Amino acid sequence: MFGDLFEEDYSSVSNNHYGKGKKLKTKTLEPPAPREFTNLSGIRNQGGTCYLNSLLQTLHFTPEFREALFSLGREELGSLEDKDKPDAKVRVIPLQLQRLFAQLLLLDQEAASTAGLTDSFGWTSDEEMRQHDVQELNRILFSALETSLVGTSGHDLINRLYHGTIVNQIVCKECKNVSEKQEDFLDLTVAVKNVSGLEDALWNMYVEEEVFDYDNLYHCGTCDRLVKAAKSAKLRKLPPFLTISLLRFNFDFVKCERYKETSCYTFPLQINLKPFCEQSELDDLEYMYDLFSVIIHKGGCYGGHYHVYIKDVDHLGNWQFQEDKSNPDVNLEDIQNEEEVDDPLMILKAILLQEESNLIHIDQLGQKLLKKIGMSWNKKYRKQYGPLRKFLQLHSQIFLLSSDESTVSLLKDCSLQAEYDIRRNYQQLFKTLTSESPGLNDRSSCPHWFDINDSKVQPIKEKDIEQQFQGKESAYMLFYRKSQLQRPPEARANPRYRVPCHLLNEMDAANIELQIKRAECDSTNNNFELHLHLGPHYHFFSGALHPVVSQTESMWDLTFDKRKTLGDLRQTIFQLLEFWEGDMVLSVAKFVPAGLHVYQTLDGDHLTLCEVEITDGEDIFVWNGVEVGGIQIPTGSDCEPLLLNVLHLATSNEGKECQQLIESPHVFPSNAEIAENSCLRPIDRNGKLLCPVPDHYTLKEAELKMGSSLGLCPGKAPTSSQLFLFFALGSDIQPGTEMEIIVEETISVRDCLKMMLEKSGLSGDTWHLRKMDWCYEAGEPLCEEDATLKELMICSGDTLLLIEGKLPPLGFLKVPIWWYQPRGPFHHWKSHQEQTNGIFPQGGVWRADSTQGAPSDTHAEVSLHYLGDIEISEDATLGELKSQAMTLPSFSEFSIPSPAFLRAWTVESKRPSRLLRVHQQQLKEYKLGKRTEICLEPLQKEENLGPQDVLLRTQMRLPGKRAYALPSDLVWDTAQGWTAGSLRQRVADFYSLPVEKIEIAKYFPEKFAWLPVSSWIQQITKRKKKKKQDNLQGAPYYLKDGDTIGIKNLLVEDDGDFSTVRDDIGKEKQKEFALGRKKSQEALRVQSRDVFSDAEVLARPHGPEASLSIHVRSFR
Repeated sequence: MFGDLFEEDYSSVSNNHYGKGKKLKTKTLEPPAPREFTNLSGIRNQGGTCYLNSLLQTLHFTPEFREALFSLGREELGSLEDKDKPDAKVRVIPLQLQRLFAQLLLLDQEAASTAGLTDSFGWTSDEEMRQHDVQELNRILFSALETSLVGTSGHDLINRLYHGTIVNQIVCKECKNVSEKQEDFLDLTVAVKNVSGLEDALWNMYVEEEVFDYDNLYHCGTCDRLVKAAKSAKLRKLPPFLTISLLRFNFDFVKCERYKETSCYTFPLQINLKPFCEQSELDDLEYMYDLFSVIIHKGGCYGGHYHVYIKDVDHLGNWQFQEDKSNPDVNLEDIQNEEEVDDPLMILKAILLQEESNLIHIDQLGQKLLKKIGMSWNKKYRKQYGPLRKFLQLHSQIFLLSSDESTVSLLKDCSLQAEYDIRRNYQQLFKTLTSESPGLNDRSSCPHWFDINDSKVQPIKEKDIEQQFQGKESAYMLFYRKSQLQRPPEARANPRYRVPCHLLNEMDAANIELQIKRAECDSTNNNFELHLHLGPHYHFFSGALHPVVSQTESMWDLTFDKRKTLGDLRQTIFQLLEFWEGDMVLSVAKFVPAGLHVYQTLDGDHLTLCEVEITDGEDIFVWNGVEVGGIQIPTGSDCEPLLLNVLHLATSNEGKECQQLIESPHVFPSNAEIAENSCLRPIDRNGKLLCPVPDHYTLKEAELKMGSSLGLCPGKAPTSSQLFLFFALGSDIQPGTEMEIIVEETISVRDCLKMMLEKSGLSGDTWHLRKMDWCYEAGEPLCEEDATLKELMICSGDTLLLIEGKLPPLGFLKVPIWWYQPRGPFHHWKSHQEQTNGIFPQGGVWRADSTQGAPSDTHAEVSLHYLGDIEISEDATLGELKSQAMTLPSFSEFSIPSPAFLRAWTVESKRPSRLLRVHQQQLKEYKLGKRTEICLEPLQKEENLGPQDVLLRTQMRLPGKRAYALPSDLVWDTAQGWTAGSLRQRVADFYSLPVEKIEIAKYFPEKFAWLPVSSWIQQITKRKKKKKQDNLQGAPYYLKDGDTIGIKNLLVEDDGDFSTVRDDIGKEKQKEFALGRKKSQEALRVQSRDVFSDAEVLARPHGPEASLSIHVRSFR
């Protein structure tokens, strides 16, 4: 999937002076990191297996499942060593699960690997990189396990733990006959949409009844006729472990796309299933279930990430928050024990006495300290006692460090009595710790929760589960266990419980091997390489240091232990350089394009190299700290030399400047200032000269970087009170046609416009300025001509456009007016020329003949005729706008009695959009923009629509034809709500038809599709509930003014088809267009592969979905 995306590529490393002498250090393969303070192991993600990791952790923390799997011995499952033998009967999947669970329990590593398990699934690397649905995996994994365990004592493992049954019943209201059907389940799938929580969903599924009556009757076999009946479902048999899948992902049939339901969905920590069961005579405890796992999905329906909240039933982990503090109410004995905890000498002795031969690696000593007291050395003791290694050195009478200071042990002369006292104090100390700290090895309290996110394991609190009720990161699967399931005392805090002996031995051997590898790796990783540059072998010129002879002779490579001090490094260099005389100063240096530059001097001989922040491969300059070759050396980042490529006019042989630009490199200190008699202008990647850099700027303030291209141009740069602006004529800007001007930032827009017109050689007062936006298009006009450029936040480098046309005065709108008349039964208002000649005036776009069966032209083929522009005040009313529009010369072609016979719409994308309904309302209250256009529609009679009235275009379907009659306007009062029932009743009244004998549908012209407006309501006989009222303003109808509503008379036609012939043609054209677009994209991709043969072509936003499968050998 990702190819070699994560593989390192060193092919771009050059061999020039910038990196010469540095060798690529191949890092040794480090062993897995040990477990963190929680003492729980995560699972490594193979690229896209977070869904698998979350489910495996849930199964691992189901002790009954884990131990049932462990109980199957080699005599039943075979051995992994024999899996490649042709005749061997090896059940690989359960064996790999056993090994994985043993690693999660016992192996001291931060995260276990699932590579062996996924190999047993038959998965390839592509499948491991592709994310799947965890609910689908749960069913497929259980099916694979059942198949793998056929013929063993664990053949019923899944059935025994997860199998339950549901009974569906239909009761006849006449004869009371019960029709019953039983279903098996391993997990319950519950709805999320329009449901408040889990208990609400279960109530809908297993308490409420569905009633069959009226048009939806049930055929009773006993009565042998259609009768009223009630359908219900109940839980007949409950499993010990109940798995619940939440239907977070749904499909929007209007938008034809999937979406994730992120609304609030609650679920309890403990649930009583008694109301949902068929048999309810047992004790309540038989129906109680406790939540122990929540699988969480973060993201959308096309991708995301899974992690899991787990309840540690067996108390296997250490649970403690960093902010947790001890209980302030303690007695004197507790205070004495706390003083012992604060004594690091006592704790370190106690830890060493627990080790064989009293010997331990120092890093492991720190880790054991963290596990024992719940805090690291640095957090608890460093501020008072210093670093751990220094503390051990200061107590040399007790601790013995090895020669390389990597291991520590207790001195042998400790008496047996002292050892006994320490052991006794140690036991008393940690007994106090475990009793006081609620999160530290607390085995008596309730189990705690952990967030397991692939490799990372973090403690959480129960209240954190509430954060997963809703949002893009929310609960996706819930796992409950029967409250009556009790764990044996010997299983608590015992990860070795019921683990087979061969796996115990395997894990113990693996832990020993890990300790050896970590010790070797630690020794290797503490050495790093330094590059020593000797001052006598360098000289200073062009602002930087350069070797006198060669880079190889001027630089020495030194391998050094980073745990040693700066004083040790200085002493080592003194011993290597026998010829050195006088003071020796060590400074950090770096190669820059101009040469070698010296930065800070290293001080503090008592500090380790890590503490002075020296890194692997660091360049160290060795000198006297003052001069090199008699020249004083500038140091620090402020004096860092910059190599700049400067463009200037070439000089001919005669000493005159030519028009040709040549590029030459120059070195400047970073605090250098630019010359006064010229200005520097940065050049972008397209070769365009940008805004000049002000004279008072340093190169750092001008944001010039190494390798920047600059143009040395005549003339002075703008001062701090001036602006450098580009300007161009018109909105269609060609590259290189912009002009330049320097103006004061306090100049007005009017004066700036005059200066730009003069420089362009233009005159007149019919021009205005617009600022070019980020899309390189003309933006909003600069309307306030008396405002200054500074007040309008015009900055240096901005581009202004000279646009022809005078702006309306402040507070006025310039509105284009269009004529709009949809074809309909009231085709009355016509121009005189149209009445005589049957054509529209010049510039009109009427289509004379209507295509039969097409919906209203308001949506299908909108025809607008431009009448002209009007200037009108924002304080004017809508009626005044109509009156002023009637004075346009083009309007004289129409016979309109008064403005009341006109309906006004805003125009968007050359279509009527928003209806402007109140005649006396001011235009500013409509919040019309500067670019608003208005279309006027003629009316047969005066109209006064209220704020609750909705105007719809209705069309009656012609019986026996896939066509509609001409549209009619219908006004619907929505004061009682935007419900489907209200609309259906209004349409029925309008057409004088019974409401139950009509069907209506909304038309979507952009998709050539009809969506029926349904009025079906589910019958509820039990438990009154407040249903969310349907609202046609929302999804999926989004009803608004001007929408087309199709009506079908069921008395003469009862099929469910609303489409027309024109719709079929439109959909076919859309398919052809989509197919052509797809072919062009594929051709473009092929062309891109030819151009970039080694580069991976970008994939489509949503890749094709692939099915999930697990391959299992047959054992029948």
